[in-house]
Amino acid sequence: MEAVLNFEPDNDLSYEDNESPLASPFTMSPVGQTGGYDLEQGRQEEEEEEEQPAENYSLALVPRSVDAAWNTNTNATTRGDSQAYVELNELLGNKWQQTGRFLGFEESYNPITGTWGPSHISYLTFKSLIQLRKVMTTGAVLLDVDESGLSGIAERIVNELLDRKEIRPADRDALLKALLQKRSQTEGPSVSTSGIDMIEMMQTYSVTKQRDGADSVEASIVLSGVVDSLQKPVVAFMRLRDAVVMDGILEANVPVRFIFALVGPSQSGINFHESGRAMAALLADWVFSLEAYLAQNEKELTNAIADFMDCSIVIPPTDIQSVAMLQPILGFQKRMLRERLRPADTRIVLGRKPKGPEKPREDPLARTGYPFGGLVKDIKRRYKHYLSDFTDALNPQVLSAVIFIYFAALSPAITFGGLLADKTEQMMGVSELMIATCLQGIIFSLFAAQPVLIIGFTGPLMVFEEAFFEFCKSQGVEYIVGRIWVGMWLIIIVLIVVAVEASFLVRFISRFTQEIFSILISLIFIYETFAKLIRIFKTHPLVLNYEHLNETLDDPFHPVYEVHNDTDEHGNVTHVHRMVERAYPNTALLSMCLMFGCFFIAYFFRQFKNGIFLPGPIRRMIGDFGVPIAIFFMIAVDISIEDAYTQKLVVPQGLTVSNTSARGWLINPLGEKKQFPIWLMFACVVPGLLVFILIFLESQITTLIVSKPERKMVKGSGFHLDLLLIVALGGAASIFGVPWLSAATVRSVTHVNALTVMTKGPKPEIEKVLEQRISGMLVAALVGISILMEPILKQIPMTALFGIFLYMGITSLSGIQLWDRMLLLIVPKKYHPSDPYATRVQTSRMHLFTVIQVVCLGLLWAVKSSKASLALPFVLILTIPLRMLLTGRLFTVLEMKCLDADDAKVVLDEEPGMDVYDESPFP
Repeated sequence: MEAVLNFEPDNDLSYEDNESPLASPFTMSPVGQTGGYDLEQGRQEEEEEEEQPAENYSLALVPRSVDAAWNTNTNATTRGDSQAYVELNELLGNKWQQTGRFLGFEESYNPITGTWGPSHISYLTFKSLIQLRKVMTTGAVLLDVDESGLSGIAERIVNELLDRKEIRPADRDALLKALLQKRSQTEGPSVSTSGIDMIEMMQTYSVTKQRDGADSVEASIVLSGVVDSLQKPVVAFMRLRDAVVMDGILEANVPVRFIFALVGPSQSGINFHESGRAMAALLADWVFSLEAYLAQNEKELTNAIADFMDCSIVIPPTDIQSVAMLQPILGFQKRMLRERLRPADTRIVLGRKPKGPEKPREDPLARTGYPFGGLVKDIKRRYKHYLSDFTDALNPQVLSAVIFIYFAALSPAITFGGLLADKTEQMMGVSELMIATCLQGIIFSLFAAQPVLIIGFTGPLMVFEEAFFEFCKSQGVEYIVGRIWVGMWLIIIVLIVVAVEASFLVRFISRFTQEIFSILISLIFIYETFAKLIRIFKTHPLVLNYEHLNETLDDPFHPVYEVHNDTDEHGNVTHVHRMVERAYPNTALLSMCLMFGCFFIAYFFRQFKNGIFLPGPIRRMIGDFGVPIAIFFMIAVDISIEDAYTQKLVVPQGLTVSNTSARGWLINPLGEKKQFPIWLMFACVVPGLLVFILIFLESQITTLIVSKPERKMVKGSGFHLDLLLIVALGGAASIFGVPWLSAATVRSVTHVNALTVMTKGPKPEIEKVLEQRISGMLVAALVGISILMEPILKQIPMTALFGIFLYMGITSLSGIQLWDRMLLLIVPKKYHPSDPYATRVQTSRMHLFTVIQVVCLGLLWAVKSSKASLALPFVLILTIPLRMLLTGRLFTVLEMKCLDADDAKVVLDEEPGMDVYDESPFP
């Protein structure tokens, strides 16, 4: 098969061009001569054929290192978070043949031998750049197009060219057919050849390996070829609004951002092969790719081409007798690149390489090999900054963070306290939780290795408290006394774990386990919300005649108590007062309105926070206070409706316990109302171990998130010391009958974000974090003082708090990859996202991984709903060895890297559509 492209020498876009430096694969070479596909081969051919005409070249020279392709002073580096990958396709007969691929360097395909040449620096003809720039001035430029398939893209291109009168109406169908011709992919490894020193150094580089090993890649498609039915060459450039994966278009499933098409008659004077290579090299260039990504109109795009040409070096048609003659060009090109990457151009923000090798960061999870060695390292690492932990707090930003985090910590304390009282029959409630948050929070902030952590009550602990209460109730033992012995075992367990430096085990807790547990907690929140609403409808059904209310009383909805006598085995009689719930009119309907109203208001403010209205700081401030605003709004609605009853939050007056008839502030370890079984004192080691697993999971994972290197925190962290403090404080607090606490992920991440100092400029970056102890202490103290707000707290409808739980359950699903993949089970493949788990893994394999996680989730739900609900943390831990068994057996290492990689980013609320729930593994 032969395809010879001829050009008219009298065309204003052409001159004598008998042979290009990189011969078109569709121009057959004479017998005995291999197609010129690399620089060394071209040099040898020039020596053999002395009369070969010369050509002008535009070269991009790089330092003598393969890694230099990713430096900021070269022509190939990343744009934002994505690397630029380009595939060049040329029209051969009735199909598009892939002839080149670019990522940092270029690889060319030889259709004669059917192999790929080695990676090399792109070298272009000056004529091809001139031709490309000229045709782009009249081409169709389509920016931010919403298309997901090649057929739609081709339709848009053809229609735009027709509207611009670049093609005749009769040409429309022929051009559309040409653009939609089938693709011939030529995926395969590059072959290395011996040659000049640069080529030898490039033998280890591979475009495909670089592409497949990159965390984030965006592709560009370049289509260039002959369509003789056209009158003149036409060009189209399209930028998609969202990068999408197109089946069968590229040799790999890489999301496509740019599409470029250049087609025309063979007699147009354009070298379509060289012009296509020129555009591919442009799109692989970091600066041009960035300019194309940011361009608002056609002029900015053509200016970017001109900028590329201004920084290209033209070598005159001179005989280059040795590679050493090219050495002076390196320094000249470096100066041009420095001028090109203008620091004043605020759209191009480049990181600077460190001047010397950085000192490796100390790994706080590294084991020392001797007892309590990790704890000693934590103390030495962190306490040397103890004085600065107070002086660094002398910053106005700390005060604003305190005010913000106070409301962020108060809302869940009230919400969880109300639910805890409902689940434990008032044995613990709002007052116990707020006092525990206050005292433990102050002590933790004073002595912690990572004082920016906010400790509080969380969803996993709520699930365990309910399960332990139901267990004690079924066994006829005192729940509040059993918690003391669980707390004692907690202290023993944490001492053993810290002594053997077992915190390193957090490394084995992958996204596989985290996301299963996260969705389980979210589903429990959602389920409990509607279960509570159904109970309200059953308690207050629609009946014809309701009990008459005594309107002369201050509270016509006053509770009615009945006395129930409990007799123990020794004949002792205990009088128990139980509240009798009566059916009231309109209660169920109003409760439903309050619940959904609170949910929708809080959710609206979350969406508003990430919207476009008002300046960013004001918008985020309003959004951050969405939950308190929703609660106060529902209080106002409830108060305004005087003739309907709703259940209110039970808050004792002052510093009294929630249930004064059943307990006090000091719990007798041997039993409050009856003797606590001795055997159960030792058996409490089992629930102690289980609740320790929950605290360990959440606290250590939260510390990992807030201590990520991207946050630029310099004082270090201490996994062992913080775990010891959190667990020991909770264990000791059990004797006072207050809840256990752990590091609260959402509150901690929000706290760190509020203390983060950003650089100035159009694209702020993290400068530092105000690492200090004062903000955490003040927040904890303010939460404790809030117990004196009892008159206001007693006005909060319980159903409004359940609306907040519904909000927490639904918003916590955001950012969980497992949830996204569960939705993909019913989403067509063409609408799948461009994330690696959807693009780098076969769809059937991705769905298999999702089904395995869903089965584990169902098993955990079954355990939670059974009498063995206390064993939930143990069953959860079993997912860790299960994930290890899957790797290398059912799934390859690459598949697991895509499906189970810890790729959470630092989120600072400056990114539209993102918030801390997207980064937090647990509600």
